[in-house]
Formats: sequence, structure tokens, C-alpha cells
Amino acid sequence: MPRSSTGPAVVVLTAAALGVVGFLGYQAAATAPDHPTQARPGSHAAESKKKDKDGAASKQKSTALPAGSGTGVRIVYALGDKRVWLVGADGKATHTFQVGPSPASPDPGTYSVTSRNKGGVGSDGVQVEHVVVFHSEGGVVFGFSAAVDGSMPDPNARKRTGAVRESRADSAAMWDFAQVDTKVVVIP
Repeated sequence: MPRSSTGPAVVVLTAAALGVVGFLGYQAAATAPDHPTQARPGSHAAESKKKDKDGAASKQKSTALPAGSGTGVRIVYALGDKRVWLVGADGKATHTFQVGPSPASPDPGTYSVTSRNKGGVGSDGVQVEHVVVFHSEGGVVFGFSAAVDGSMPDPNARKRTGAVRESRADSAAMWDFAQVDTKVVVIP
């Protein structure tokens, strides 16, 4: 009876497939949320309307493009204001909006958009769209996206994720503006 030469190839391919499946299972388990709690849509807006001691709403922060935020076409992300500006070649903001950051934040500095993805599941387990990634550090991937269900990340979650969530309308504007290599300036 003749010997088949495909036997060893099948063994090698099966072992490789099992290794890939095992790795993907490990990766999924490592990035799944510890407990799937989500902040309510718009909860970041509630924080911005804190009352002063007289009960009046606090002054809103300026939406003007911060000085010293770079030059040329860029995305400016102000950590303290939880705000993003899309800036054209003329140095003027074409769009600005508030965002909801996750527990982890990138260090202030200049980055570039490294990848874009039309949709998927965020590191917090939420279905997202218009993913614009600009930095990765210590296993945390930082990027802008919108949750399909409109939710914002829980800034107090134990798991460190780098999602910077936008409304679906703002994420569409970001998606149109931010191409790979677009500069992202993160300021305090």
C-alpha cells in the first residue's frame, strides 16, 4: 500500500490552527471587561454641569482652539477639557466636540493616526464604529470611536482601556477627517 505524504502536513496545519485559536481565546479573555458595566449615554455631560455653592451652573469652558496646540492639519485632544478639535490646513478648527475618555489616557505629546477600522468590538467589549487609532503603550491602545449603542466608557472601570468615545455624529466627522498619518496633538 502506498504511503501518503499529506499526513505530516495535516498534522502541522492542525497544530498551527489550534495554536491560533488558543491565542485568540487568550487575547479575547485578556481584553474582556471584568464586569460589563457601561456609563449611561451623555453621562460625561452631566459632570460638566456641576453646580457651584450658590446652585448656579458653572461657567462652560471655552471651545476655542487652545494656544500652543501645534500647526497645520491636526486633531487636538485636550485631556482636561475632554474635548477634541479637528483643525484644517489654515489652522482653524472645522469641528469641535466633547468626548468621554476611558480610565487610561495617553501622555501629552504628538502622535499620528496609525490605523482606522470601520467597526468592531472595543477593548471594553462594546460594539463600536469609526475607530481611529493613534497610539499604543503598555498593552493599551488609544483611539477615537463611537459606541453603536451611544454609550460612553466608564472612567472608573478597573480595566485600563484607551477608548476616547465620541457621539456617532462626531465620530463620522472624525472618520472623514482623520486619515492614516494625520497628526494627533494631545495636550493636558
